[in-house]
Amino acid sequence: MLRRKARKAFTLIELLLVLVILAVLAAVVIPKLTGRVGQAKRSSTITQISSIKTAVNAYETDNGKFPSQLQDLWIKPADATNWHQYLEQEPLDGWNHQFKYDFDDDNFYVISAGENGSFGDDDDIDTTTKGN
Repeated sequence: MLRRKARKAFTLIELLLVLVILAVLAAVVIPKLTGRVGQAKRSSTITQISSIKTAVNAYETDNGKFPSQLQDLWIKPADATNWHQYLEQEPLDGWNHQFKYDFDDDNFYVISAGENGSFGDDDDIDTTTKGN
């Protein structure tokens, strides 16, 4: 009697079928994952803005005025009367860009340039906060 040898390799059809399945999965999964990265960076930026807002309000409570620049929250300015370190280091947004900070008598503004790094367009993330 002749015995058949056990098959030790995949056929071309089996390999092509696996490649098609992987391509379909990649076509479905990759767009979903790339969208999540952008959402995560935006969420991180909003969280950073919230932390900056808390630090600016604490600075204003301790010193009676808003900081003249964001750097005053982690490096003591000469005119601060009751200062302590409000942030450990310079905060960056989700895309590693610096925040823009401005203030007037009653409000302060913290703005992220968003993904493209340019201020003044549609992807900016900003907040206006009433002091105190």
